[in-house]
Amino acid sequence: MMGKRILVILGHPSSNSFCAALAESYAQSAVRAGHEVRQLFLGTLDFDPVLREGYQQVQPLEADLRNAQADILWAEQLTLVYPIWWGGVPALLKGFFDRVFLPGFAFRYRQGKAFPDKLLRGRTAHLLVTMDTPPWYYRWIYRMPGLHQVRKTTLEFCGIKPTLTLTFGPILGASADRHAAWLRQAEAIASA
Repeated sequence: MMGKRILVILGHPSSNSFCAALAESYAQSAVRAGHEVRQLFLGTLDFDPVLREGYQQVQPLEADLRNAQADILWAEQLTLVYPIWWGGVPALLKGFFDRVFLPGFAFRYRQGKAFPDKLLRGRTAHLLVTMDTPPWYYRWIYRMPGLHQVRKTTLEFCGIKPTLTLTFGPILGASADRHAAWLRQAEAIASA
């Protein structure tokens, strides 16, 4: 069996975060399982995360964003690793989506059609998401806005099918043993 082409995207700005450790464990395990892996650490990319004029005017892409688009087109699966902050995604990840998942690249509206063409169709996604809120509370009380935003209104909107979502938390106060168990969980799904 041939391995998949996987792009691991770290949506946490710090490379010293638990999200970074999850992304690295996942990537290493995927490589050991025979997958081809590329990694994007958003905190190291050089780009303006603000879509200055919305879609009214083309904002030229920085070299790192052009490379990110090439990596997305290369990938059969995206693995996004990010924290939940204030119920949603970090500003850096949202800015990445705003600047990279553009009309003509990720989707295209056509005259007379209510919904756009999904230009990234055929790809799948894994989401590994950390939070300080207990995951059950985030799900049942808050209704998971930061997961719905990424799965439904970003990835699925562009044709990418989320096939797995794992939530890790609460991170705050978690023991070293708990962290190690979560890293093993990320490794196990990456090797599948």
